[in-house]
Amino acid sequence: MIRLAALGRFWPLIPILLLAVWGWRVDQLRAVHLLDLTKERGDRRAEVAESKRDAASAEAANADRIATAAERYAAAMADRLPIILHSKDTVTRYAQTDAGRVVCRGPDRVRDIDTLDAALFTPSRSADSGLGAVRADATASPAGR
Repeated sequence: MIRLAALGRFWPLIPILLLAVWGWRVDQLRAVHLLDLTKERGDRRAEVAESKRDAASAEAANADRIATAAERYAAAMADRLPIILHSKDTVTRYAQTDAGRVVCRGPDRVRDIDTLDAALFTPSRSADSGLGAVRADATASPAGR
């Protein structure tokens, strides 16, 4: 009977103890969840930083590829474009270099080209041609030289 009397006297403590134990367990679960959440956030930050590094390295590699392609294109265009020399002194100095000896033509070859151009662009005597004759400009050298 004493036990029932003690139980009757302290029965409000039983739910309080149960609530305290339940609250302690909830705190433990929250702490574990908070640790997991903190770990996941750290992992995510590391993934974001790694992806930013990868994107930056990809952009740098792309910029290098574009620069290399532009240099190659410029070199190819420079190889295709003729060297235009405007001054007689420049032509003379260039013709004296090793590269100029290969590219520059001698005066006799230039005259041969002028003669060939004059022969090609002389007025045509063909009557069946529907086109008019090409007029020769007496003041200019053949082929505009």
